[in-house]
Amino acid sequence: MTSRHLSGPAAIAALPRNRLLGEFSLWSADLANMETDLKRIEAYVDLHHIDVADARFTPGFLFFPDFVARIAKSTAKPIHVHLMVEAEIVEEQARQFIEAGADLISVHAENGDAGLRAIALAKELGAEAGVVLRLETPVSAIEPFIDHVAFVTLLGTSIGVKGQSLSEKACDRLIEARSLLRKAGREDQIILAADGGIREQTVPLLRQAGAQTVVLGSLAFGDRNLGDRIAWLHGLESRVS
Repeated sequence: MTSRHLSGPAAIAALPRNRLLGEFSLWSADLANMETDLKRIEAYVDLHHIDVADARFTPGFLFFPDFVARIAKSTAKPIHVHLMVEAEIVEEQARQFIEAGADLISVHAENGDAGLRAIALAKELGAEAGVVLRLETPVSAIEPFIDHVAFVTLLGTSIGVKGQSLSEKACDRLIEARSLLRKAGREDQIILAADGGIREQTVPLLRQAGAQTVVLGSLAFGDRNLGDRIAWLHGLESRVS
């Protein structure tokens, strides 16, 4: 078992803000050899990203609370659970994954008031909260959530499908989201994340558009020299002042 020195809001607040974060999607790990992959990435990952899907809000099923509970015992790094689920179950799902060990729960803006209730519940249970936006949803949909979250994640591809190319709208949407955070006076308190279409040629573009973390899949897990890959990631500069 690995000791976790910080959890919940404290773990998220402690994330570095002076460089691009490395958020590793465990969807791209070797699920048959998860313990080996977790050991390999532990020195490089800033936070683990775990997608949860109910086969209704998004195609297919993805990870369950017992999976998160096992991961939480094997890492000292924060765990970010992205709930891609329908509004009627989002609150109960938030509870289950926080009880399993999630430090940060992100719900979809498309969940509306149920998403806001799930965020309030997450904070009651000692976790941090975030909001995620599908590619086709206007960026303005994050506005009701801005005062309540520490993460805003914009999807740059259609939800729940691996291997897609980054949408040409993704960078402009990041810039728009950053403007909304600045207008709300919360730019320094919220981490802006990009998820989907993360490739060697797209990460610099997303960083320049204001992304503070990118959700890495094969770009991390498929790289034999992970140290060099993460050094490259950390060296990318933002054009956002």
